[in-house]
Amino acid sequence: MANPANPLEGVDTSNAPYVIVSSDTHAGLPVDGYRDYLESSVHAEFDEWLAGRHEHRRVTEEVNGEYIEEWEGQNAEGLRGAYDPEVRDKELDADGVAGEIIFADGDSVTGMESPPFGAGLSAGQITDPKLAFAGARAHNRWLEEFCATNPARRGGVALVPITQDVDESVREIESLAGKPGIKGIMIPTMWHDNPPYGGTHYDRVWAACAEAGLVVHTHSGEADFPSYSENVVQYVIEVPFWTHRALWQLMLSGKFDKFPGLKYSVVECGSHWIGDLLWKADQMFGSDGKVKKLSSRTKGLVEKLPSDYFGTNVFIGASAMAKEEIRRRHVNGIDALMWGTDYPHPEGSWPHTVSRLETDFQQVSIEDTRLLLGLNAIECYDLDIDGLTEIAARIGPTPEQLNQDPDLRTPPNAVRDARWWLEEYGIESKG
Repeated sequence: MANPANPLEGVDTSNAPYVIVSSDTHAGLPVDGYRDYLESSVHAEFDEWLAGRHEHRRVTEEVNGEYIEEWEGQNAEGLRGAYDPEVRDKELDADGVAGEIIFADGDSVTGMESPPFGAGLSAGQITDPKLAFAGARAHNRWLEEFCATNPARRGGVALVPITQDVDESVREIESLAGKPGIKGIMIPTMWHDNPPYGGTHYDRVWAACAEAGLVVHTHSGEADFPSYSENVVQYVIEVPFWTHRALWQLMLSGKFDKFPGLKYSVVECGSHWIGDLLWKADQMFGSDGKVKKLSSRTKGLVEKLPSDYFGTNVFIGASAMAKEEIRRRHVNGIDALMWGTDYPHPEGSWPHTVSRLETDFQQVSIEDTRLLLGLNAIECYDLDIDGLTEIAARIGPTPEQLNQDPDLRTPPNAVRDARWWLEEYGIESKG
């Protein structure tokens, strides 16, 4: 168990291989294959949805055919790892990745490995509860089998469309509890016209997840599509906000105080947004300065500073962090940030993970690197560290291979200095 007061305490600074856990990978069957995992009562709807998927593939090829041909041609074998466990292990080995946290939607280019009815990254757009749960359960059944092929290495994130029906969601969470390899659930990023996550409506969901030890996730994908027309740049700029909006709903409504065992991770929306938001949130709840007029409205909402929940209840699957994000690691959460490859999506580091690691971490201490690359994820998901260490001994890169200075140490006051507002506003941690 990590020491929340000093997460770097006792971290190995030797040249031992890094135990790398990718906090963001994807897997899924080719869409036709999900039929065998669906209830027969929705086969007719599935056939209709399936025809739409194939038409979507055809249209996508017309619009972006040159890129698709290049991407799928150059990576044909590795892309099979989205559903073939033997191929997947070879790709993880080549990337130096010992373990992984697996999300749905293996194909982000044409969408041909998506759960039925869009129950993965598009779950919030499903309007029929029957189809939402049927698609989620089909993927979950397959995911259990897939994770069972190497449970020490694979941590699966099941799908639970909590906005559709709380009672049904709690039953699904309870059925997932204790399943080998299942480490969390993914909820819809957006709740649309349903109750927001910060109210009491979903409290039984949070309680069930805390009891089962399943980490709650939102993952980049959905956003306010009607506002963008065809302007994909607006979507790319705004999608991180919609992805991490649930964090502030949960944190600032006191869910982590009401359910201390609840863990939440926001995935694949970077970490660039964290520092300034923590500054303002900590000031709101820990300072007697600018926000006195709001004191009656904020008193008692949370028991600690917002930044105190990072690394205990809140984790960030920041995927293949940019160098600047790595430089900001102490302000954004050295004990909360989790690196990831996004395999087999093209937005991440795969299949060039080794070269990214060799360049991006050169100026980072070994202890910080161990947290970012694996130890934070192991803490978040309570992973099998012995099993992962055994795999890492065979395939993990060493600090020397990442061109790191073995004598570089992290100053003991690095986090306090990075979070400058604590000193400037006289804010004390309540953790």
